[in-house]
Amino acid sequence: LAVKDPTAVERANLLNMAKLSIKGLIESALSFGRTLDSDYPPLQQFFVVMEHCLKHGLKVRKSFLSYNKTIWGPLELVEKLYPEAEEIAASVRDLPGLKTPLGRARAWLRLALMQKKMADYLRCLIIQRDLLSEFYEYHALMMEEEGAVIVGLLVGLNVIDANLCVKGEDLDSQVGVIDFSVYLKSDDDIGGKERNVQIAAILDQKNYVEELNRQLNSTVSSLHARVDSLEKSNTKLIEELAIAKNNIIKLQEENHQLRSENTLILMKTQHHLEATKVDVEAELQTYKHSRQGLDEMYNEARRQLREEAQLRQDMENELVVQVSMKHEIELAMKLLEKDIHEKQDTLIGLRQQLDEVKAINVEMYQKLQVSEDAMKEKNEIISRLEDKTNQINATMKQLEQRLQQAEKAQMEAEAEDEKLKQEYVNKSESLQNEFSQKEKQLLQLETDLKIEKEWRQTLEDDLQKEKETVSHLRTETQEIVNLKKEFLKLQEKNKQLKSICEDQEAALQELASKLSESKLKIEDIKEANKALQGQVWLKDKEATHCKLCEKEFSLSKRKHHCRNCGEIFCNACSDNELPLPSSPKPVRVCDSCHAMLIQRCSSNVP
Repeated sequence: LAVKDPTAVERANLLNMAKLSIKGLIESALSFGRTLDSDYPPLQQFFVVMEHCLKHGLKVRKSFLSYNKTIWGPLELVEKLYPEAEEIAASVRDLPGLKTPLGRARAWLRLALMQKKMADYLRCLIIQRDLLSEFYEYHALMMEEEGAVIVGLLVGLNVIDANLCVKGEDLDSQVGVIDFSVYLKSDDDIGGKERNVQIAAILDQKNYVEELNRQLNSTVSSLHARVDSLEKSNTKLIEELAIAKNNIIKLQEENHQLRSENTLILMKTQHHLEATKVDVEAELQTYKHSRQGLDEMYNEARRQLREEAQLRQDMENELVVQVSMKHEIELAMKLLEKDIHEKQDTLIGLRQQLDEVKAINVEMYQKLQVSEDAMKEKNEIISRLEDKTNQINATMKQLEQRLQQAEKAQMEAEAEDEKLKQEYVNKSESLQNEFSQKEKQLLQLETDLKIEKEWRQTLEDDLQKEKETVSHLRTETQEIVNLKKEFLKLQEKNKQLKSICEDQEAALQELASKLSESKLKIEDIKEANKALQGQVWLKDKEATHCKLCEKEFSLSKRKHHCRNCGEIFCNACSDNELPLPSSPKPVRVCDSCHAMLIQRCSSNVP
């Protein structure tokens, strides 16, 4: 015989123990009540088995004092891989009564079960094999396929609600021993379980019947409400139809009145138009004769006005020339004054230099008296200074001559300026006289033009009155045309109202047909309800084989009731769901009922 690997045997034993503990925990929780406490024995055994599974193949880690072998290391790694596990790890570290890493690992397992995320946390841990290799040997349960199987089994624990008190429990000193007597079954236990299964099936059937009756009652009440709303809408539509008919009669009467008024207005406007046409033609002929004379007078006055405007333009041009000459003279005077001021500034500067030279001469004379030793040098300096003074005196004389010439030129310029001013005054007086005469002539022409304008204004007023009468007649004719258009619009509205009335009558007929169909459906539903109330379902205990495939029921082939015929089938033969208007969720039926219902729906049979 081939020798088996002891580590493989250990893994298989631990896997079988995990299956038994998880299955027993789920079955006992469903029979006991889905909320479990920490004192529940199957739950305690489950934690012991999980502890043994996590300890299998764990590496011995050297510490400072001794060797350490604990499962808290890999569990602490989960918070780095799964961010939602940080809350559990933080709460485990903050628990005051825990002193050992094993106690923290046990508290972590209990909190993960309460959160219903133990399978998710361990799945994240199994996927990261390279990180787990730091804590486990290569042949460990968590490193092999058995670990993935256990994680899949843990998903079934999400149906259980656990209410565990971790804070006051002594988790450090618990002894993790597996009690195999829990998993050994007797005949009494098997009979009690069968009775529990039968009672649960009967209760499920009772709940289903009550739920079906409640749904049927709700559908009947909703159909009654629909019938009432349809009757109310029918009465409202009849009232609206009567009102529309009355409005149509009123509109027809108004239409006849408007037609008669329209004919009378047409007759009156025709007579009035004929009379006004004769008057307008006579007034137009008189206006044409008067217009010719006025045009001739207007042309002569316009010609005279143009001549006067030309004369005035010439005078203004001469004035502009004189003003420009005056500005040029003023500019020349300003330039002369500026030149004179500059020469005066130079004279002042030269006089200051003379004063300075005189002061220097006095100082030199005093120094000459004091210093007899340097007489020769001083005499040379004096001679040089005398030469400079002679030059300065010569320049002073030249500047005085220039100043006299500039003063003479200024006097001459002032005399010329006075002459130009006198000439400009004389010319301006003559131009003003001529301008006053032209203004008088303009005033006469303006008075003549005013008279002509007043005469023309009166003629234009008369013409405006005639235009107003013509426009008034035109507005009256336009009103007649508008009345015709409104009459045509009223006719179109009448046609539209007739079509709406016909559509409403057709809609009422359709509503009546739908009401009759809904009443027939209600009666069919009532008959189906009576038929269902009379049926008696087959008991689950008596049904041992499926009706369709005739195979025996087992864990893989579970029992299911068909919601249509009430027979018991296996999950393979009744894996069909149909939506009904009476129930919020789809209903499960067998294959034969499903085919029959689909055929009815395709042929529109209720």
